[in-house]
Amino acid sequence: MSIEQKINTLRQELRTHNYNYYVLDNPTISDYEFDIKLKELQALEEAHPEFFDANSPTLRVGGEVTKNFKTVVHKHRMYSLDNSYSLEDLKDWETRIKKMVDGPVEYVCELKYDGASINLTYQNGSLYKAVTRGDGTQGDEVTANIKTINSVPLQLKGDYPEAFEIRGEIILPYEGFIKMNEERIANGEEPYKNPRNTASGSLKLQDSAEVAKRPLDCLLYGLVGGDFDYKTHFESLEKARQMGFKVPNQIKLCQTIDDVFKFITHWDTARHNLPYETDGVVVKVNNLHQQDELGFTSKAPRWAMAYKFKAEQVSTVLNTITYQVGRTGAITPVANLEPVELAGTIVKRASLHNADQIEKLDIREGDTVFVEKGGEIIPKIIAVNFEKRPANSQPTQYITNCPECNTLLIREEGEAKHFCPNYNGCNPQIIGRIQHFISRKAMDIEGLGGETVALLVNAGLIHNYADLYDLTKAQVLPLERMAEKSADNLIAGIEASKQIPFERVLFALGIRFVGETVAKTLAKHYKSIDALSFASVLDLEQVNEIGIRIAESVVDFFSDLKNQQIINKLKSKGLQLEISADKLASQTDKLKGQTIVVSGVFHSVSRTELKKLIEDNGGKVSSSISSKTSYIVAGDNMGPSKKDKAEQLNIPLLSEDDFLKSIKS
Repeated sequence: MSIEQKINTLRQELRTHNYNYYVLDNPTISDYEFDIKLKELQALEEAHPEFFDANSPTLRVGGEVTKNFKTVVHKHRMYSLDNSYSLEDLKDWETRIKKMVDGPVEYVCELKYDGASINLTYQNGSLYKAVTRGDGTQGDEVTANIKTINSVPLQLKGDYPEAFEIRGEIILPYEGFIKMNEERIANGEEPYKNPRNTASGSLKLQDSAEVAKRPLDCLLYGLVGGDFDYKTHFESLEKARQMGFKVPNQIKLCQTIDDVFKFITHWDTARHNLPYETDGVVVKVNNLHQQDELGFTSKAPRWAMAYKFKAEQVSTVLNTITYQVGRTGAITPVANLEPVELAGTIVKRASLHNADQIEKLDIREGDTVFVEKGGEIIPKIIAVNFEKRPANSQPTQYITNCPECNTLLIREEGEAKHFCPNYNGCNPQIIGRIQHFISRKAMDIEGLGGETVALLVNAGLIHNYADLYDLTKAQVLPLERMAEKSADNLIAGIEASKQIPFERVLFALGIRFVGETVAKTLAKHYKSIDALSFASVLDLEQVNEIGIRIAESVVDFFSDLKNQQIINKLKSKGLQLEISADKLASQTDKLKGQTIVVSGVFHSVSRTELKKLIEDNGGKVSSSISSKTSYIVAGDNMGPSKKDKAEQLNIPLLSEDDFLKSIKS
């Protein structure tokens, strides 16, 4: 046997033993025998560097140091999930689903693991790239760190496509977490607070050798892309197992929502016997064609729902109530609590939402209150223990003036919150708007964070987001914690943001009620900031999905002289305040005023591409058939109930080929 053959044989043996141990939990050799083989391979690789393999089992020990984690845009967006808390919520979800798809609906139930989401890309059977979820649109590449996790296959088994992605959760099992904390305490260090945050923080350690010391695990739950031939989600998980991925066994195929709830009821108790944290159950429509039909909202897939187990509750004392000012001027009351441990973290503050919530629960300073994590994320007060209320307790008087600038607060009819109207003179509003402007989903200015924005405003260097484009290196260098390279990166990041497309600039402006989706709709309809700035409330209301609140807010924004001056300055600095010529060339008004339903399986283009074609040509895509539907683009296997409804309403069906011809003509 040649040296190269010996190396390859050892690599394959070690991969098999690694899979048996970390994925199947069924080792076939002792740890000692494994270590002997690993050392033999290391010696051969060191002596023969010409046979280097980036995915060799010897590289799991880490050693690569990453100073800056590269931001990577996800090829397929990583959506969040809608949450439910009862059987009624799930039944309502099922009702919505059955209105949109034909035939019986099966469900797959999976435990919702409490860790850090990861997206793995494989090419030719080897791990190519690992990217964190980030904001769902883009994340940080952490490939070197992920390679140290033994349950992540570096080389796949059996048959696999040339390229595909798979998603999962990086977790830290309780046993490993306890052991890590025992070592930290023995060394006189602070113990880690909980497994989830420790797992998430591990992915951003600069030295992968340090990550290798942590007993992280990776549980996979979803294949994305790739040339696979399975037709259901359940089949896809079995395929992932065959390729060598660690897919949990606590997965069940359910025929009805009642079966789903039996699964939930069982695991609400049984989860406490698991070796890792889980905070709920994810329920998915099994049939992939039905998933395709259901599609996505702007935030989440319609074909999946997370059921959250009842949140943990604790009681503590509310010491004081303070008030925060948001970027829109909204006032949020905050409960400052006697520190208490809740769901693995120390909680010191909780949101009180608004004046109505305080009045409804009769919350007062000095009260003993019950606190839980809403959706296990944001702490909130759910009740007061009146038996422990102090004898001298006084009802809470909500503030009348802004806590920052002392301006008299206003509360408009129908609004839950009070607002500070001092738009251009209230510091937290100014800082908040600039922080929103530079955020990832908006201008994504590299090298500029929220704390630096506050420093710039407080130093008088900027008064609004347009002033960012006047900054020089000499001005920012004296700022706290600002080094030469940091200053260069900040100025370069500001300059690079001038290439951000119009719809994201529009979102970045921070117009009240204009989120990502609305910004895209307005940018597409008006095509430039000038056209949008001249639109009336009536004009705006004619645009798809733009209601009176959004329309009035947009008109108010552009009516303000200060905002007009800021927009003019952004124009002079060269920001993208209209849709690019290339993008305009691909858009028409051929389908203006038409509402189109896409149904069935397509061959020339994907369903996503079809929907984009409709929107690029001025049409509106709808998920359900109604009397307002102009026509249906019908592919193969269109459901019989949809055909029946189309016939009843006299709605024409257009084939995929005929639709594409009509667009090109």
